[in-house]
Amino acid sequence: MNNINLLFFGIYPYVALAVLIIGCWARFDLSQYTWKAGSSQFMRDKHMRLASNLFHIGIIAVLAGHFVGLLTPSVVYARWLSNENKQLMAMVIGGFFGLICLVGLVMLIWRRMTDPRVRAQSSISDIMILWVLLVQLLLGLFTIYVSTAHLDGSQMVLLANWAQQIVTFRPLQAAASIAPVGLAYKLHVFLGITLFVLVPFTRLVHVASAPIWYLGRRYQIVRRKA
Repeated sequence: MNNINLLFFGIYPYVALAVLIIGCWARFDLSQYTWKAGSSQFMRDKHMRLASNLFHIGIIAVLAGHFVGLLTPSVVYARWLSNENKQLMAMVIGGFFGLICLVGLVMLIWRRMTDPRVRAQSSISDIMILWVLLVQLLLGLFTIYVSTAHLDGSQMVLLANWAQQIVTFRPLQAAASIAPVGLAYKLHVFLGITLFVLVPFTRLVHVASAPIWYLGRRYQIVRRKA
């Protein structure tokens, strides 16, 4: 079991990161025109905007919460936030935005699978990645239910230790930290790492070039045709 933990949670994260970096570089260098999400809105606009907004708002909030919650050292918040309250906050906020994301994602999957025009325009990877995201999201929501059995924050501390040891290149300690964690959490972490592997080969690659500069650009001047 120790060897499995080391392989999946000590070594695999670095393999996934290497695939992410090299794969994105290769795709951008060799096939720039495929670096996009491939919108299908013109195929069917009904409910598209609502579903997309719900999904993106939810997923951005969930990812931000994971980033802050896992990578913030305990010394930063220990004086004013206990592990128990941190876990409770994560469960409430994560559950709220996770459900928002779930509603949007289910709407997107339903649209892509049931509309003939959208389905015909979809690639295998387009459909596959939506289902993988759905499984990952359901696993994440399930961990909230599992967490109700231990509200002392101990599991969250172990997961945070694992994440921080991974980013500081301590794979042996990381594997040891995650070893006592429940199976639901391990499956959620493993699939999350696997998503990094899938990014260069799917529509998720557009995340790496999100046009954040749009938020600060000037308004476009539009004139009516005389």
